[in-house]
Amino acid sequence: MKVAQVCERYHPYIGGVETHVKELAERLAKKGFEIEVLTTDPSGALEREETINDVKVVRFKSWAPSEAYYFSKDLRTYLIKNSRFYDIVHAHTYAGFPALYAARAKEKNMLVFTGHYHGSGHTFLRNLLHIPYRFLGKQTFEKADKIICVSEYEKHLILKRFKIKEKKIVVIPNGINLDEIRRYKKRSKKGRVILYVGRLEKYKGIHYLIQVLPKLDDDIMLQIVGKGPYESNLLKLVEQSGLRDRVEFSHDLSRDQLLQKYADADAFALLSNHEAYGIVVAEALCSGVPCIVANASALREWVDGKNCLGINYPINPEELSNLIKSIIGRKVEAPNLLDWNEVADRVFDVYKEVLTFRRN
Repeated sequence: MKVAQVCERYHPYIGGVETHVKELAERLAKKGFEIEVLTTDPSGALEREETINDVKVVRFKSWAPSEAYYFSKDLRTYLIKNSRFYDIVHAHTYAGFPALYAARAKEKNMLVFTGHYHGSGHTFLRNLLHIPYRFLGKQTFEKADKIICVSEYEKHLILKRFKIKEKKIVVIPNGINLDEIRRYKKRSKKGRVILYVGRLEKYKGIHYLIQVLPKLDDDIMLQIVGKGPYESNLLKLVEQSGLRDRVEFSHDLSRDQLLQKYADADAFALLSNHEAYGIVVAEALCSGVPCIVANASALREWVDGKNCLGINYPINPEELSNLIKSIIGRKVEAPNLLDWNEVADRVFDVYKEVLTFRRN
């Protein structure tokens, strides 16, 4: 079986979708599938084509204003010419053009779509564009033979916004690699650490964590791991707040370095108001780190009042500081989650189902 995974970005970029596609692609390759990842590289700095852990990765030039949309004439042309040579094209991410290219190029291949759908844009401009884009994005849902959602919240949003038959949708949560995570142990260090991992976007709520630091004990630091268009704003806020010695930025970490960051953290926070799942929350909890998340989107599904606490929007700094004080350093119980092998098995079942459609 020949399968193309179509996505905006891929390893070594870090993010929830990037992790999802990488974990899935590598496990399907181990099952004997011929897997190709068709993705974009707006930086132009990565290899045009390479094989990573038995997965062929092909990167196309793209234009990604504010790291969004990922327009790529080359990827579009490639899919138009070559989609028919794949048994399945599995497209990812509603709000990017690569998935739309895959839908419009559909020919003899079957199309599976994982939307990672948030329901709205993440800036004023993107929110405005989200309205007309809905007419384009709807085509991907309509052309897909099967739609995979990573949470019940995402499924509810799609059913609410688009006239999609419910039987066309299957919910398969993201997975976790517990054996990998448990190899990393907390190291001794000075002070305590609040960790954030993810793209640096305003909607992620990282600025609230910086603003609340002065209300916390001086030994508490904030570590921010990731890249994105909001980085300059965050750096400016750190300078204005006189917190250079308490906030650390890092990016382009190896997987080993990232997992060690989780293990060393004393609390994890994701105050985003747009998430289809929250894979970084899963990784933090499985690393034994207590979490604070926004009571919004799919993140509310993580809130249990013990291992993961929720906070409502608009964020109240006093409430946030009290939550951090109450949870930092707390021992937590790892949640019972699917591992990535189980996720790959379930996706394989979806592939078999849609190929049955084609034979019939």
